[in-house]
Amino acid sequence: MSKVTIRTASLAEVPALLAFWARSAEGVSITDDTAGVTRLIVRDPDALLVAESSDDGTIVGTVIAGYDGWRCHLYRLAVAPDRRRQGIAAALLAAAHERFAALGGRRADAMVLDDNELAQHAWRNAGYEAEEQWSRWVRPL
Repeated sequence: MSKVTIRTASLAEVPALLAFWARSAEGVSITDDTAGVTRLIVRDPDALLVAESSDDGTIVGTVIAGYDGWRCHLYRLAVAPDRRRQGIAAALLAAAHERFAALGGRRADAMVLDDNELAQHAWRNAGYEAEEQWSRWVRPL
C-alpha cells in the first residue's frame, strides 16, 4: 500500500473530482456538477478534503467536511475501488474531525445511503451510529 496525503481541493481539480465521484462514489447529488463543486470550494476552500496518492498524485479519496457554524456535516466520502480497506477513509475522516474540532464543532453527522453496506461498515468503524428516529427530508430549490 502506498501512502496518501490529505489536502484541500483546488478549483482546477473540479473536473477530476467529478470524474472520480462518477467512478468511486455511490449515488449522485443534485450538486454533482461543475457549478456546484465550484461554489463549494469558493464558499469554503477547506471543506473538500482530498486523499492524494503519494506515488503518483492521483485522487484516491474524498470527503466534504462542511460546517455551517452550528453543525458539522460529512458528505461524499468516497475511496477509489482499488484502494479500499487501506485506511484512506479513516485518514480522511480524521482530517475532517480535526477541522471540525478547530472550528468549535461538537458533533458530526454523515449522509450515508441506506443500501450501501460497505460505507455503513466504514462509518461504524469510525464511531458513527445510525439514528433511526431521523429521516432526511429534501426539496429541490
